Amino acid sequence: MRVLLRPEAERELLEAQAWYESKALGLGFEFARAADAAVSSALRNPFGHLRIEDEFRRVLFRKFPYTLIYLPNADELLVVSFFHQHREPGTWLERLNG
Repeated sequence: MRVLLRPEAERELLEAQAWYESKALGLGFEFARAADAAVSSALRNPFGHLRIEDEFRRVLFRKFPYTLIYLPNADELLVVSFFHQHREPGTWLERLNG
């Protein structure tokens, strides 16, 4: 199964990683590892995580207030957002309509 990232998701990931790195040396790397672990978990069990909207699913990060939001199908995993949990819920859906 291949992983595809929407451009917005990639931007969120890079911005969050840079922000954490600016707070403490190595923390950005830890954030990237947490993101990788979330994606790996989704890949291991793409249809086993909590469904949040239609067929979209989520994986909570460990240690960081982020959620991986993705859409699985038979042969790919579309990463829609690396979503900060303190943002307005559902704003990630807006990007799908625009």
